[in-house]
This record gives sequence, structure tokens and C-alpha cells, in this order.
Amino acid sequence: MGQPLAERLFTPVGRTAQFYSVMFLTGAVSNPYMGIWLTEKGITPEQIGIINAMPFFLMILFNQVVGRIADKAGDWRSTIVVGSIIGAIAPIGMFFVDGYIGLLIVWTLVVVPFQAIAPVVDAAAVRLCRRVGSEFSLVRVWGTIGFVVMTVLAGIIIEAWGLGLFLPLILIGAILRMIFALQLPMFRASVTASGDAQAKKKRKSPLVATRLRQVFRPWFLLPLIGAALLHGSHMMQMGFGALLWREQGIPPGIIGPLWAAAPIAEVVAMLFFAPLARRFSARHMLLLACIAGIVRWGGFALEPPIWGLLILQVANMLTFGLSYLGIVNFIANWTTEDIAAEAQSFFTVIRQIVTVLALAGFGYLTAAFGPGAFYGASLMCLVGAVLVFISILLMHPRHERWR
Repeated sequence: MGQPLAERLFTPVGRTAQFYSVMFLTGAVSNPYMGIWLTEKGITPEQIGIINAMPFFLMILFNQVVGRIADKAGDWRSTIVVGSIIGAIAPIGMFFVDGYIGLLIVWTLVVVPFQAIAPVVDAAAVRLCRRVGSEFSLVRVWGTIGFVVMTVLAGIIIEAWGLGLFLPLILIGAILRMIFALQLPMFRASVTASGDAQAKKKRKSPLVATRLRQVFRPWFLLPLIGAALLHGSHMMQMGFGALLWREQGIPPGIIGPLWAAAPIAEVVAMLFFAPLARRFSARHMLLLACIAGIVRWGGFALEPPIWGLLILQVANMLTFGLSYLGIVNFIANWTTEDIAAEAQSFFTVIRQIVTVLALAGFGYLTAAFGPGAFYGASLMCLVGAVLVFISILLMHPRHERWR
């Protein structure tokens, strides 16, 4: 029989799942309401794009360094804890600034610590799960569940009491992330005999990278770029989706649940990822996700009614849920633990470069074309699909297994 629930909560995997459940709370508040809150402060769409892009720009410079430090440290946990503490202090500054420059600086300080630790958390969690025989997707799903709960809760609160509670909700989310980081396990301490044997066998494979320079092989690099383009295309929705919905006459009380439909669908993808991954390669799933992105963003550009928006939001199970798990496992498949965080951070750097360009570009496209800017997101997905397809041609997926 399995362990009782109370015991599972305090296992290394259980504590990691608890951290994931609060990890994205600040994003659950800021994603749907940041653009609206900034607009009410007189910030233009172009400036909103820059405010959202600046943290990603800075992490292009520092994320790789953070990943390397995390791999060299005694355990990945220390980097996660430090980043979470800094991330809990920074939102306090939001209460004392006003105007474009002040908001640009402080919001960057809010987001950067989270962006720095996110790939380290993924690298640590996926390695821990493989060591102890757990499914990473069933641990990561709690991050999405927490995101959904907070999105719905924020929608109810803001609908009832207004955007004046936007900042308190951001601060509460950051503090909870810090508290749960302090109870994280030592990720490298839990090793099973079978997991150790698998790691040694994996190290001997000539296809598996033991140094970062080895990930520049075209068949490996192209899916990273393709996934980054797909994820970057979501910045149109993240930065401007709720703002465009409000301009279309959708009330805030509907925006929250409508926004929550995307991560709810994402939960479905995570719950069923393991059996899918045993039948299809990560790159085939990435290709499917890119094709879904072409359709999804093109649909948003047509300004459908609420029921149409709901269908397009559900497609997030493919465009993000499937692609996120696919790329995390793809990287873990073909790299050793020596560069676990650094390799995930390398992908994050690529994604952040795309994100910076996308956020800045979508700001201008939104100002010029309104919902038509979503066609730019569709084009990004098309290019991503082509790159993933070329990788499949270069190395047949029969060599690929997610664990």
C-alpha cells in the first residue's frame, strides 16, 4: 500500500509539490491584471511592453550564471531559498513608487528573483523525481493548481473590492513562496540504487551532454529555439490579453475565470503527460503544440465571443502544458546532473531573449492593430514548428525516451 497522505506531504517529493503550489501565485495575479492596473496609472501599451520585458532582459545576462552557481553548490535548494527570500522583499517597494520609471525599476526587482530560480526548481525537481521513481508531471501540476486557485480568487477579490488590492495580493503570494521554500528538501540527498545506476549508464551515452557546449548540436538546439518561440508567443496574451478583453466589453468578473480556463486545461495535460510520453517523443509533442499555437492565436485575432475565447483558452493544454513538460523532459533526457540547472537555464535564456523581443514588439503591434497583433504570435508558432520538424529529420525520435 502507498504511504498515508500525511506522510506523503512530508516526503521530499511532497514538500517539492507544496512549493510548486505557491510558486506561481504572483503570476496568477499579475498576468491577468497587471496590464489593467498599469493602464489605470496612465502607462501606455508601449510602456507596458517594456515594463514586462525588462526583467527578462536582465535575466538574459544573469540566468546562465545562476544555473552554473546552483549546479556547483552543495545542493540546488540553497539557490532556490535565497531567490525566494529576495523575491518576498522586493514587492514592498511597489507601494512606494509611481510613474513609469519607478514602476519599471521595482517591477523588475519583483520578477527577476523568480525568473532566476524557476529553471533551477525544474531541474532539481525532475532529477529528484527520477531518482525516487516519481512522476515529475504529477509534482509540477500542483504549480498550475495553485495558479488556478489564485487566479479565480484574485478575480473574485478584485471584482468585489477593486484594483486597490492588486499589490497586497502580489505581496502575499511572494511571502508564501518564501515560506514554502524554507521547507524544501535537499534534492541531491534522495538517491535510490536503481536511480544511481541509471545515472551512471546515462553518463556513458555519447548522445548525452556532460558539458554545456555539447547542447549546441543542431538536433538538440533547434527544439529549444522552437519551444522558446512557442512560449514567447504567449506573451501577447500575458501582456495584453486581459486589456484587449476589457476593451471588448468583457467584465473583470468574467476575465478571471476565463483566464483560469487556460491553466485548468494545463492541469489535464500534466495529469496525462506520462502515458503520452511513453508513446510519443518530446519533439513530436512540441510539434503538435506549435501547430496548436498557430490556430489558437489566429483565433484570438478574430475577436470571438466569450464561448470562443473559452475554447481557445482550453487549447493552452497543448500550447503550454504539453510543450513545457516536453521541453523540460527533453533537456533532462540528454544532459547529466552535472549541468542539470545550467542546461535548463540555457533554455530559459533563449526563451527570455524571445520573450523580451516579443513583449516589446507586441506592445507596438497592439497599439497599431489591437487584436490583430495575435497574428504575430501565430507566425512565431509557425517558425517554431518548422525548427522542431527539422530536428526530427536530423535525429529520429526513436532514440528519445523521456525517462
